[in-house]
Amino acid sequence: MRDVRGVTGTPGAAGSASVVVSKDGLPAWLGPVVRAAETVQPLQLSRFLPPEDGAGRQSAVLILFGDGEQGPELLLMERSGSLRSHAGQPAFPGGALDPEDGDPTADGPLRAALREAEEETGLDPHGVQLFGVLPKLYIPVSSFVVTPVLGWWREPSPVDAVDPNETARVFTVPVADLTDPANRATVTHPSGFRGPAFLVESALVWGFTAGVIDRLLHYSGWERPWDREKLVTLDRRS
Repeated sequence: MRDVRGVTGTPGAAGSASVVVSKDGLPAWLGPVVRAAETVQPLQLSRFLPPEDGAGRQSAVLILFGDGEQGPELLLMERSGSLRSHAGQPAFPGGALDPEDGDPTADGPLRAALREAEEETGLDPHGVQLFGVLPKLYIPVSSFVVTPVLGWWREPSPVDAVDPNETARVFTVPVADLTDPANRATVTHPSGFRGPAFLVESALVWGFTAGVIDRLLHYSGWERPWDREKLVTLDRRS
């Protein structure tokens, strides 16, 4: 058995180590996030939950917290503007489970979150300690069943867009900027979608990613009162 902070075990059939979740040694400021992850219910995160018939493509995202120059921060990436789906949108690193990731009802989503983050941003997964998993959510427009995986960037490594055809840039956002009322708004879309948004790091974070961040801030007790009537209107190309 070897311990590499979040990835432990011996190689399995797919040639990768088993993945575990550990809360040992986390910084004290992550305590509210840990407690929120342990108690939050699916409908408290989103009204869109996985279909009961099991339909949908299994996927995972990595919600990675680090300790930056301005305090706690989150790792995000901006998708390439040439993609057919979610072009130009900021998002958590992540994607669909591959067969090599294993059982989607066991540690498959954990493996997928780390693998996708490495493939998209170049981060070293051995420097990531996974400490929680949120309930599975659903993205109707793409039929993805998403498992949000929480991680602590114990040993930060250089990150950048690995494939410019898929990722325009990789960046971190201070949690202080996400909680700043001046950076918050409500987006409206011609499709009828309406939801929280964040104007940070020259980007508009909205949709699934913004919804999860919004709920994490709320249930962690980090949310500050903000003007929900401040609107940002998206066009149909968004």
